[in-house]
Amino acid sequence: MYSHITLGSNDIARAEAFYDPIMKLLGHPVLMKGPGVLGYGLPAGVKLFVMHPFDGKQAVAGNGVHAAFAAPSRAVVDMFHALALTNGGTDEGAPGLRPHYHPNYYGAYVRDPDGNKLQAVCHSSKG
Repeated sequence: MYSHITLGSNDIARAEAFYDPIMKLLGHPVLMKGPGVLGYGLPAGVKLFVMHPFDGKQAVAGNGVHAAFAAPSRAVVDMFHALALTNGGTDEGAPGLRPHYHPNYYGAYVRDPDGNKLQAVCHSSKG
């Protein structure tokens, strides 16, 4: 459905400390690292880029925007949430069922250190 998502950051070193363990947990390897940019995923697959904005202005989080990452189990959603909070993120919704989406929708929401909203979600009834 998409090729990649790009999120802005004002501090790439801080973003790296936040994203490296989360992306590893979710199975997205480091694709690239360079001045002002991080990339996760596979060259021919879906990717996440975290970078300084091209226009040189301050990165700001979008209101009503978030990136949701598929998790293979509810346990991984729980670990995603814990890792995010341990590495500088803030809670935006603890892990749990959200049956108003569908009966097996299990997700957690966080904000990265730049304020970007992220989610991990498992659609399976298995833990």
